[in-house]
Amino acid sequence: MVKKYILILVILTLVGCNAAKPVIITTKKIPSKPKTEIVRTAKKPITTKAIVSRPVVAKTPVKKPVVTNSTKQEYPTQITEVIVSTSQTVVSSDVVVNYVAQFKNVAMDNMRTFGIPASIVLAQGILESGAGRGDLAVNANNHFGIKCHEDWTGETIKHDDDSAQECFRKYDNVSESFKDHALFLTNRGRYSNLFALPKGDYKAWARGLRNAGYATDPKYPNKLISYIERYNLNQYDDQVLGNENIQLEKQLTGKIPIGPIKNLTREVSLYQVQKGDTLYSISKKFNLGINELKEKNNLVANTLSVGQQLKI
Repeated sequence: MVKKYILILVILTLVGCNAAKPVIITTKKIPSKPKTEIVRTAKKPITTKAIVSRPVVAKTPVKKPVVTNSTKQEYPTQITEVIVSTSQTVVSSDVVVNYVAQFKNVAMDNMRTFGIPASIVLAQGILESGAGRGDLAVNANNHFGIKCHEDWTGETIKHDDDSAQECFRKYDNVSESFKDHALFLTNRGRYSNLFALPKGDYKAWARGLRNAGYATDPKYPNKLISYIERYNLNQYDDQVLGNENIQLEKQLTGKIPIGPIKNLTREVSLYQVQKGDTLYSISKKFNLGINELKEKNNLVANTLSVGQQLKI
C-alpha cells in the first residue's frame, strides 16, 4: 500500500510541473499585444492635428490684405466724377482744383472788365470743358461749349451735341475762349438781364443763364452752384469786389455800404473800348445808364472806336 501512495504522489508532482509551464508561456505573449496597440493609437492623433491646423493658418493671412486694400482703392472713386456736357469726361477733384488754379486770374480779370462773376466763369468752364479734359477743350480750346452761330467768322470744328456734327467755335488758345465767352454774354440781348443782378449773387446768375437759354439741361443751375460751393469759387468774387473789407465793415456797423463803394470806383475808373463793345454792353458791365455814360464822356452819337477811353 505504501508503494501505491508513493507512486500517486510522483504522478501528481509530474502533472503539476507540466501544467505550470504553459502558464509561463502565455504570460510572456500577453504583454506583446498592448505594445502594438499603443503604437497604432499614437499615429492617429498626429495625422488629425495636422489636417485641422492647416485651414486655420490659411485663413488669417487672407483676411488682412482684403480689408486694407479695399479701403485704399475705394477712396479715390469717391472723389471722381463724370462731367457730362458736350462730351462725357471722367475727372478727379485734383484735376478740377488744378483747373481753377490755372484760370482763376483770367476769370477775375474778366469779372473786372465785363462784370461776369468769376465764380460763374470758372464753374461754366469746369462743366462745359470737363475741367479742360473734354473733346472740345482739347481739340478746339473751346472751354464754354459755344457754337458757331451766324456772326462767327473764325475757325470751326464739328462735334456731336444735341445733333450730329454741329458747328462749334475753335480758338488758337484758351484765353481767347475765355474772352469770347465774356463777349458772347455781353453782346447778346437775351443775357442783358444778367448784368442787372448783383455780382456776388452766383445763385441768381446760375439760374439766369439757364433762363436765358445758355443750356437746355434743367439741372444746369444746380450743377454750377454745386461746383461753386464745393470748390469755394465765390472767394474770387469776393476778391474782385473787395468783400473782405466789406465783411469787416459789416461786423462793425451791421450794414454794408454799397453806395459809397460804387461811387468811389466810378470816380477813378477808365475803360478802354475793345472789339465788340457797344454802349449798351458797357453800361451793363458797370451798372450805368446809357445816357449817363454818354454824358460822362460828352458823347453825341452811339458809335465807339476800339481803344477809346471812357470814364466809368
